[in-house]
Amino acid sequence: MRTTPRPTRGRAAALLATAAATALVLTGCSSGSSGATGGSGGIEGTITLQTWALTPTYTDYLQGVIDGFEKEHPDAKVKLQDQPGDGYADKVLSQASSNSLPDVINLPPDIALPLAKRGFLQDVSKDDSKLGDTYVAGALDSYEYKGLDGTYGYPWYLNTDVDYWNSDMFAKCGLDANDPPKTTDELFTQAKTMHENCPDDYLMSRKPGLGDFTLAGVKVLNGDGTKFTFADSSKAADLIDRYKTAYQDGYMPSNVLNSDYLGNSTLFTQGKVAWTTGGATSLADFEKNNPSLKGKVTVSPALDTPPLYVQGLSVSSKSKHLATAEAFAQYMTNATNQEAFAHQVNIFPSTISSQSDPYFSKDDGTVNGKARVLANEALKKAKVLNPVEANSAMTDFLDQQIALAMKGQVAPEKALQTAQDKMNSLLANG
Repeated sequence: MRTTPRPTRGRAAALLATAAATALVLTGCSSGSSGATGGSGGIEGTITLQTWALTPTYTDYLQGVIDGFEKEHPDAKVKLQDQPGDGYADKVLSQASSNSLPDVINLPPDIALPLAKRGFLQDVSKDDSKLGDTYVAGALDSYEYKGLDGTYGYPWYLNTDVDYWNSDMFAKCGLDANDPPKTTDELFTQAKTMHENCPDDYLMSRKPGLGDFTLAGVKVLNGDGTKFTFADSSKAADLIDRYKTAYQDGYMPSNVLNSDYLGNSTLFTQGKVAWTTGGATSLADFEKNNPSLKGKVTVSPALDTPPLYVQGLSVSSKSKHLATAEAFAQYMTNATNQEAFAHQVNIFPSTISSQSDPYFSKDDGTVNGKARVLANEALKKAKVLNPVEANSAMTDFLDQQIALAMKGQVAPEKALQTAQDKMNSLLANG
């Protein structure tokens, strides 16, 4: 079960791109075109649904959805196949290279992108004029790619981040955890206060990345998705310079820039820093791993614009029963079925109407309940902050250059230009 961001990019995306290109040679399909004429046929025939690490835990739910669809459409049959979590991108690679993608495929936007570019996925907006009225805008945008016309997946389930604060550390250091930072600017201000009052405690414990550039108003990628442009903006260098100053002034642990850095969530759980981001149910994990945090954590909305994490269902453009595949993807992602799933799993539906469901919208008075309500509200304006074109090889290189700049070993402008050149080279060859 995948409900949070994961490293599916990088090698996986590159392999998918290679496999897709190979398949194009074999099939003669042209890049960006659909191999099917549209979902205008009858809802009949046998299709295959491929999910990602959902069975056996959620087999009953999945089979229940399938049974409901088949009851409504007695001439259609759906076969369920699930793939393990590890190696999923490689499995999709193999299916694409052999031109044997399942009819309906559980794909996050980053894995879907190279397939969409090479014509393996159906533009579902061709046959569904109500997409914009049904799904959260940010989630739908995740399957609409720069340089491509159309929508290449139905948003299925979502997640986002909220902020968690250590109230004991706040109180000790002259801050109020019930009035924590609401913006990045306020984060720097309160980090300075914490450092001044408690030199051995920290509020901040992370470097900036592409998502932070987006939040700062930097144009990260050009209009057709072919070149990164963040180094062209002085705002990106200014942001790195701000983090550099904070780091060198001692507002962050010194190991933030080291290769053995554990991450701010781990440091928060250990009680070494006073802030982390996490999903709506992260508190349970914090308290499980460190029971002393119980009763000492407050929650607030994510700084600035909340991030959006998306899983979806894409339809193979080569499906022999395209109308059936599209109808099933619509059915599986309708509000009723999504809400039933989200009541079992720590996720949120992508359907607009589900946001008023009391399960997600009513605070039960607990920190967990408040986190769930805050996350539900955040999804109304959440956005994918990191472009799907940026794979892990690219972001790892950018991260290294930012670390050098924060250490003072290279100017921020130079670090950004070096990273941008490298990332554009990888993008052009990917």
